[in-house]
Amino acid sequence: MTTTQDTSIHPTAIVSADATVEPGAQIGPGCIIEGPAIIRSGVNLIANVHVAGDTQIGENTTIYPYACVGFGPQHIKIKPGSPIGGLTIGNDCVIREQTTIHAAMEPGERTIVGDRLFLMATAHIGHDCIIGNDVVMCNGALAAGHVEIHDKAFLSGMVAVHQFCRIGRGAMLGGGTIASSEVPPFCTLVAMNTLGGLNLVGMRRGGTSAEDISKTKEAYRKAFRVRLPKDQQLAILDELGESCEPVRLMAEFMRTSKRSVSLGDGKPRPHIMQWLRSDEGKSTLAGSAPQDGTDNGVA
Repeated sequence: MTTTQDTSIHPTAIVSADATVEPGAQIGPGCIIEGPAIIRSGVNLIANVHVAGDTQIGENTTIYPYACVGFGPQHIKIKPGSPIGGLTIGNDCVIREQTTIHAAMEPGERTIVGDRLFLMATAHIGHDCIIGNDVVMCNGALAAGHVEIHDKAFLSGMVAVHQFCRIGRGAMLGGGTIASSEVPPFCTLVAMNTLGGLNLVGMRRGGTSAEDISKTKEAYRKAFRVRLPKDQQLAILDELGESCEPVRLMAEFMRTSKRSVSLGDGKPRPHIMQWLRSDEGKSTLAGSAPQDGTDNGVA
């Protein structure tokens, strides 16, 4: 174990002799660090955090009480003492209470978490996952083994992602949804394997231009709201992606997909249908188009 005067380790913490704690790290009361873990400068393990095995925690990451990181996969073949892989957690992450991030299944492999992950309480990242930068996983969100979640994706509360699925860049998964098919970049998932439009809020906040948003809407309507053969989807996305980076990323995602990909159902969402059936909706339809912006993200 490496410590300096700049490092604070509470007297009740247990730190393995094999572990490395860099200068400036804070190890709070009741924490346990076992095995050859590496705790980088600026890390703050607030209290009662358990770090296991070949785990590397990047600079300035904060982990809250009762989180467990680096333990073996939840797999029937993994027993206490079974050889497993490792876990790498990036810089500036926030990992809240009672979360779990598991190490990779096989020795020499790693579960990888990027920078600035925001993992809310009781969320879970399974073995061999690859999580990008600036990902948010809300309370109770679950990523099974071998899941890929690309940069700036947002998983709402109680979302479940099936093993080996990919969630594209900037995608947003609505609360309680299930993804057993892949979710393309910048799309929203509103029901099991059902797209509901584009994550326009995320795109605008991310600095996507109005022109690129317009082209991405067109790509979504033509490629994802109807069921097409993959080659036809790619032809549409490739053409529109020549001058639009978000659509180019969609095309790349589709081209590299090995699983089924979620599609839009081509129908308005239930709350839009309720509005259309209302007196207000009927009167609007009789006059002019609605001006409240309720275009479901794909107008």
